[in-house]
Amino acid sequence: MNTLTPNLTSHTTDRPGVTMSHETLAATLKEGLGSAFDGKRMLVLIPDHTRSLPLPALFKATVDALAGASSLTFMVALGTHPPLPQDRLDDLVGITAEERTGRYKHVRVVNHGWDDPNELTTLGELTKAEIQAIAGERWHPTLGDGATIRINRAAVENDAIVILGPTFPHEVVGYSGGAKYFFPGISDGDMINVTHWLGALAGVRRTIGVADTPVRGMIHAAAERLDTPTTLAALVVEHGELAGMIVGHPFEAWQEAVNLSSERHIQWVDRPFKRVLSVAPPMYDELWTAGKAMYKLEPALAEGGELIIYAPHLDVVSHVHGRWIEEIGYHPLPYFLEQWDRFKHVPLGVLAHSTHVRGDGEMVGGVEKPRAKVTLASKVPKEMCDRLNLGYLDPDTIDVTSFQNREDEGILYVPKAGETLYKVKESA
Repeated sequence: MNTLTPNLTSHTTDRPGVTMSHETLAATLKEGLGSAFDGKRMLVLIPDHTRSLPLPALFKATVDALAGASSLTFMVALGTHPPLPQDRLDDLVGITAEERTGRYKHVRVVNHGWDDPNELTTLGELTKAEIQAIAGERWHPTLGDGATIRINRAAVENDAIVILGPTFPHEVVGYSGGAKYFFPGISDGDMINVTHWLGALAGVRRTIGVADTPVRGMIHAAAERLDTPTTLAALVVEHGELAGMIVGHPFEAWQEAVNLSSERHIQWVDRPFKRVLSVAPPMYDELWTAGKAMYKLEPALAEGGELIIYAPHLDVVSHVHGRWIEEIGYHPLPYFLEQWDRFKHVPLGVLAHSTHVRGDGEMVGGVEKPRAKVTLASKVPKEMCDRLNLGYLDPDTIDVTSFQNREDEGILYVPKAGETLYKVKESA
């Protein structure tokens, strides 16, 4: 994969908790992109509302930095997340309807449509042998016979691409960001399913916070099939603002962002916790994304402990995949592998999500034995939680203060879960 900006440009803050001003953000981006894209048809990939970052400031700075482009399209790399209506697209990038038709009328902001064949083009195949080689000991026959590499056709119809996205510890790929904005960001169900199932076969605790994972290897192998020059503006976020920006080659800039993310986004604890109240913020508006409140805490959850996903705003399991999740529920990986004929019709990405939320476990005498208990405290009713194989708590009965300042008792309160990874020091 080539880029029109071969040299890395970076700015990082000197200590945790200190973030960049929007003026420094804009200057770093302008320096990193330079004039390489003048006269080019440009595609800029951005995240949706389920990621923390100062996207309005970044949008305006990117539009200014790419003022010489012949055309400019921002695409929300949704994966399989629901598309955003026009007013939410405007809110996402921080503009009004009047600005969209006035100052920014030359800029398009669009959704990726993962399930619309007319939006997609094919770059080739990752064969079964290639995936086996990448997966190594994680290979399992349930991964199938290969994966077709499909991507939004805008990626090949534009002259160059800029990826504008944050890097955090991630449950499927190890660390998010970089070429993940292609796969699954603007790809189709096939790549999404195979990559997520490969991640599930490894498990969250053996994946999250690890840079070199089989899933990252698969994503990079697929990205190498794309000829369009691509530049990554890799972002490291703290408290919703930037602690770092690295602009350059998608693989190299991403690695630098991983190095900084590993310093800023991992909270090391002395011992695992027996009970965790993990607060899912409103940006996670379905359990499909609010599951991050489990993923980031599972490595610090004690055997036999309980994690409560506290999301009093949440009333939807998944807008897109809800019917599948309601059919299968949430279970550890061996539950599915030992009954594969029963579940092989279910999309692999849905099975992966199920195992990620439920966490590690085993099958003993045909009965599942989860490593820990997962309880949902939300607007999802008890009857549905029972059906999903999750514990239930009425969110109105939870006294948040009763969880605070009790770490010495093995009880942890996380007021905004989903982006900071908690790990036990002994597991480092």
